Amino acid sequence: MTLLRSLLLFVAAAVLEIGGAWLIWQGLREHRGWLWVGIGAVALGLYGVVAAGQPDANFGRVLAAYGGVFIVGSLLWAMVADGFRPDRYDVIGALICLVGVAVIMYAR
Repeated sequence: MTLLRSLLLFVAAAVLEIGGAWLIWQGLREHRGWLWVGIGAVALGLYGVVAAGQPDANFGRVLAAYGGVFIVGSLLWAMVADGFRPDRYDVIGALICLVGVAVIMYAR
């Protein structure tokens, strides 16, 4: 159950951080307004709260592993939100990152 909880927290953190940053980008760069920026800022704050829920007590380890999740999540977000199509090197790099996440967080 701890593994499942950890994985779900990583997914939630990615949605909040990437979504929050995207909302701020949309508000400022795409001129959608300050409401978007504000919602994005709240999402980024919630990302920190969710990340703190990881079962591992080591901030550095959790943040390092989350870096790999962030990379994969960013590519997925770009595919859905912006029509980005990753090439094989994007996919290979993302898979390498997920292996790194697994080693850092779960190889004990």
